[in-house]
Amino acid sequence: MTTWVSPDDAHAEAVQSGRAEARTLTEILKVDHGQLLQHVLPFAPADLVAAVREAGSLGILTRMQTIGTALQLHLTHETCLELTRHPSDTVRGWGWFALAAAHREEKPSALIGIMRPAADDPHFGVREWAWMAIRPSLAGQLRESLHALAELTSDSSERIRRFASETLRPRGVWAKHIDALKTNPDPGLVILEPLRSDPAGYVQDSVANWINDASKTRPDWASALGERWRLESRTPHTERIVSRGLRSLRRHSGD
Repeated sequence: MTTWVSPDDAHAEAVQSGRAEARTLTEILKVDHGQLLQHVLPFAPADLVAAVREAGSLGILTRMQTIGTALQLHLTHETCLELTRHPSDTVRGWGWFALAAAHREEKPSALIGIMRPAADDPHFGVREWAWMAIRPSLAGQLRESLHALAELTSDSSERIRRFASETLRPRGVWAKHIDALKTNPDPGLVILEPLRSDPAGYVQDSVANWINDASKTRPDWASALGERWRLESRTPHTERIVSRGLRSLRRHSGD
């Protein structure tokens, strides 16, 4: 007698074994990284297996950073690079975190160049890992990093343009805040200004979130920027960005 397996159960098993991509954030968070490693690298060194299992108790970002560092320590550079081309979005994320760990001392422009394919990955999760993997290194070289990211604001790919604005948001999701930008958001204008009327909603949302982040510590800055942009750039794209970017201020004022 054949046991019937629901499509959802079959997909979950495929994700866990590394044969399919996660479809949602919930599926990403459900992955058992220790089990996934056994499927992907059945002959992984014992120390790597132990490190990945121990990382399972950590928060998701720390888990990915820890696994990436462990992979970089125990595997060859070529193997880590190969992981970035794996069918599993989580495994690709491992590979990119491993490369970020290997190149953390690089200059911002070089590090951004290394991570660029991940930033343009078709899978939403890998695109998030892309900026999270290099944010700590870039935040340590803030002005140089902002200018390097600004070079991407004219890219033809909306994913790359979104990466430019998302990477160094003052209050990046799941990431350590950048206090310097919370206090003085002005250096971020080198990225925000070229994107203030971007046609892609994906980019608009990121720019708006950048402004919303800043508004929580510098409401004066966010309000002034929104007012200026509405005068200088009378487009529906700019209006959408400004409206979304000032949402926290409207809630606070009760408007």
